[in-house]
Amino acid sequence: MSEIDLQTQTELEAAVFRRLVAHLRNRTDVQNIDLMNLAGFCRNCLSNWLKDAADEKGVPLTKDDSREVVYGMPYDAWKAQHQKEASAEQQAGFAAQQAKGH
Repeated sequence: MSEIDLQTQTELEAAVFRRLVAHLRNRTDVQNIDLMNLAGFCRNCLSNWLKDAADEKGVPLTKDDSREVVYGMPYDAWKAQHQKEASAEQQAGFAAQQAKGH
């Protein structure tokens, strides 16, 4: 992005984040374990990264608040409505990824 000023770059990156979050909110069929197995990150990771960024800037943001930004609702409500029990295959894939250090 050599020709884009820093403010515009930040705005574009923020728009991409909002679009990713909206996409994940709409794809409740995609479980966090699926995201972890395929991409090495999930909704919880995004919320943790948001909290880390807030902490670095001295912005008060709780873990629950950062999860609500990503999930669009309290985390416990999302889990109750959308989270399914992980299959043995999903768990094995997750374990394999963790063993690789991902």
